[in-house]
Amino acid sequence: MGSNPFAQTGFTVPQDPFLPQEVPEGPVFLDTQACLCALRGPQALNSNDASWQCIGNQTEGVYMVTTGKWFNSLHGGSKEGLPMWDASNPPDTSNAFMWDTDIDSFVEAVPSELSVWDRACTGENHTTFSTSYYRAATAIDAEQVPTDAAPCWRPGAVPIQIQNATGWQVNGCNEGFLCANNTVNSLPQFCPPITECQIARLAGFTCVFRGRNIGMGPFEPVVCQQGYYCPTSSGGTETLPCPAGTYCQPGAPTPTPCNVGSYCPERSTYQLYLVPVIILVIVDVLLAIAFIWYSLRKRFWRSREQSTGGKKKAKSTFVGNFTGYKELSRESDQELVPMQATYMPGADGWTGFEAALDFPTPHGSVIEERETGFSPQLRAFVESMRRATDAAHFGLSFAYSDLSFQPQGTAKPILQNVTGSIERGSLTAVMGGSGAGKSTFVNVLMGKVTNTGGSVMINNIPGKIKRYKKLIGYVPQDDIVLPELTVYENILHSARIRLPRTWKDIDIQAHVNSVIDCLELSHVRDSLVGSIGKPTISGGQRKRVSIGMELAAAPMAIFLDEPTSGLDATAASSIMRTLKAIARLGISVIVIIHQPRMEIFEMLDDLILLASGQIIYEGPEANVRQFFENVGFSFPKHSNFGDVVTDIITGNGRPYKRTGDISKDSLIAHWAHSRQNATIREKHASIRSSRTSIAENKSTHRELLRKRGAPRLKQLWLCLKRAMLQQWRAKSAFCFEMGLAALAGVLLGLAENSKKGVLFTGIYNAPYDVLSLATDTRSVPELALLTAIAIGLVSAAPGVRVFSEEMLLYRREAEAGHSRVAYYLAKTISVIPRMVFGCMHFSTLILLLSVPIISWGTAFFANLVYFYCIYGLASCVSMVVRREDAPLFATMISLIVGILSGAAPPLSSVQEWHIEWLWRASPGTWLAELYFGQLIEPFRYLYNVDLTARQVGFRLDGHWRNMLFLFVIGTIYRVIAYIGLLVGNRMRI
Repeated sequence: MGSNPFAQTGFTVPQDPFLPQEVPEGPVFLDTQACLCALRGPQALNSNDASWQCIGNQTEGVYMVTTGKWFNSLHGGSKEGLPMWDASNPPDTSNAFMWDTDIDSFVEAVPSELSVWDRACTGENHTTFSTSYYRAATAIDAEQVPTDAAPCWRPGAVPIQIQNATGWQVNGCNEGFLCANNTVNSLPQFCPPITECQIARLAGFTCVFRGRNIGMGPFEPVVCQQGYYCPTSSGGTETLPCPAGTYCQPGAPTPTPCNVGSYCPERSTYQLYLVPVIILVIVDVLLAIAFIWYSLRKRFWRSREQSTGGKKKAKSTFVGNFTGYKELSRESDQELVPMQATYMPGADGWTGFEAALDFPTPHGSVIEERETGFSPQLRAFVESMRRATDAAHFGLSFAYSDLSFQPQGTAKPILQNVTGSIERGSLTAVMGGSGAGKSTFVNVLMGKVTNTGGSVMINNIPGKIKRYKKLIGYVPQDDIVLPELTVYENILHSARIRLPRTWKDIDIQAHVNSVIDCLELSHVRDSLVGSIGKPTISGGQRKRVSIGMELAAAPMAIFLDEPTSGLDATAASSIMRTLKAIARLGISVIVIIHQPRMEIFEMLDDLILLASGQIIYEGPEANVRQFFENVGFSFPKHSNFGDVVTDIITGNGRPYKRTGDISKDSLIAHWAHSRQNATIREKHASIRSSRTSIAENKSTHRELLRKRGAPRLKQLWLCLKRAMLQQWRAKSAFCFEMGLAALAGVLLGLAENSKKGVLFTGIYNAPYDVLSLATDTRSVPELALLTAIAIGLVSAAPGVRVFSEEMLLYRREAEAGHSRVAYYLAKTISVIPRMVFGCMHFSTLILLLSVPIISWGTAFFANLVYFYCIYGLASCVSMVVRREDAPLFATMISLIVGILSGAAPPLSSVQEWHIEWLWRASPGTWLAELYFGQLIEPFRYLYNVDLTARQVGFRLDGHWRNMLFLFVIGTIYRVIAYIGLLVGNRMRI
């Protein structure tokens, strides 16, 4: 029996305490430290009673040596005739002795004089150990294979000792492992696994038998099972179920408490975050109720208005209270509603601004003597204008001499030798063919472009024209208004931003009301403007809204680019009559117009005809026919003089002049030598304003300009209210974005759900590294990669829409003196709630289904900051890419940024290529590193996480550093976007 039936030739097999080394001569057992204890008779030591001897090194033979610990038998006597499993006379473990060979007697045991194996002996029977020993002894006695003493379950396998006695004494069982049979006398071993378990290990799973993790031999440690924990206080000898309210991942030494409100039943391996789900459901229900309530209330008021003949009742909603704007009364198409003002002087009289046409043209823009005949609305408007301009003369005159403009790098000037003037209170049209320089000329007068030659004076005051932009209104050819706002809200915002900062809000609203009434927009006052593709009001009404946005600022001059473009003849005539009336009130009106109908042409006070950047004619409209007839052109009877003039100045006047030169150059030369031109130049030369007069005018204008416009902080607040109102009105887009975020969270959560929160398996800490399973170091980076890609797909397109849909509006407002910083900050801040809601829908559902061990708050804020980055990146794209292409570009770039997260290729490979800086420039890398640290570092006690970090390339520390870098990158994107907002028109592709 002394040979080991499981030993292989040439191999040293670790001690197997379950395998008897000799035939038991009486009662024996294995104690709790796997020491073999045998009852020795009196004759063995020449004593009166039998004693128990416990040895750790069984290879010495318990009956052959006197070493080890000795204990008195509890009842004395001898051992004769007793079987090996007899427990009737156990040892008295209260005192331990050792045999002193010098005096041939027992002495009290001195631990330092005992071997490391004998020192551990306790003399307390370990029934499980002893049972295996008895079965093995019985099998050997029956000449059978002692299966219970097999060192490995794989037939023929030889165990390898993986921890020595010193390491065991110092460290014991590794934290997170179950070492049920391991002691200093049965040290941890590694056994080659059986085939089924080898397959499981290669798949990353521990071998399981009857629902419990098992080793490949009786002395092979096994990682603590998920749902259970192996307390370090027991030395890794017991496993306990994870109590309710906690969860236990594989290899848990202690249960991890679940967060308040999370669901963790007994034996949980993860926690379900229920509080965020409940909050999300409550928020969504409240939003749905708010949307439904708002819709029903709007329908109620609409039906009430219809039943009461359209009379509006005072009402307010929480939207109106928050934003300062009124609730929409209806959104129906107003195309067929007849245009009329609140004030009707009579069936045959003009209405609105056009009532001013009933009075003669004022002299020098002084209109006090006529105000008594104006309608209340028109009087209110005039009074507001006088108050805003601090004068009865609230028009601007322009005088320009030898004006020229030549862009840098071009050989030919766009404007040259342009001399003339525009009187205050006049309706002046600038006409010319394509490329004649009309837009450039107007831009120079507005201060949008700086002339390279000549001079321009405003009210006979020389100086920079750009500083007068707060006093000048500009209506672009396209009706650039916000479709989500009503007629009243669009005009009111312009007034609040641009009117004098000393005005109270009630005065501003009164001015806006007078503008709306005078523009005959009262009946569509609370209607959404709508977009061109989905109009709510007519084209003529949209044009009036665009004009009203400028009149709301109480301008002293208004420039309009093709105000009749896209309108039918009736609407065009109506618009021009309104402009004529505005000019009658004293405001200078300058329009770029192309081929006007006869009725419109005759409304004009003065004409400036350009060709090749030079003047062909400047003067009253009434004299233009005589001027060209003097050149040899004839105007057919009943013809449209506007068409005839357009043909002549574009070099197509042959039908009106049978012989002679009709070229533009000849017309330019004729004007240069004409009496009219000489008169104009003499007039310019005669302007000799005294220095005192100039100083007084400059002082007046300086004070006027200083008061104009709300302070930047107020503009920020006004722009923020407007932007929030836009967010509220875009409910369908908001719901779609939230649904997409929720869908992305569900799909990614389901993809990771099968792992039950176990997203990392590494190499076990030494000396148990040989027991490691197939590692899984890719799940965490892949989760971060998928998160980054999903957030990019969800938020890139909405992020583009923040600015791309309003670039034309931004330029219009910026050119009018609105604060660029206030607009940009307001738009940036306004989408924060949208980002928070989107992140909440995405994060809540993905964390609910993928159940990672990362804190919900940490994951939410990490995802939120990444939303912040993608919105910023999309803003950058919207500044340089055309509106129709920007969503696709932004989605593609966000996809690339997500891929550059260090998951594939791994960041460690990128480091070998020496281009880590490129990956570090991507917010995806910082998000992945944050996830990596939060999901890997907690397992440091179990796995060699530093080795994993080197393999992957991420750092494990710096949680807040990664969060900060994400925020910094998102902020840098916004700074770049702001720069693009300033210069993006030149960069747009």
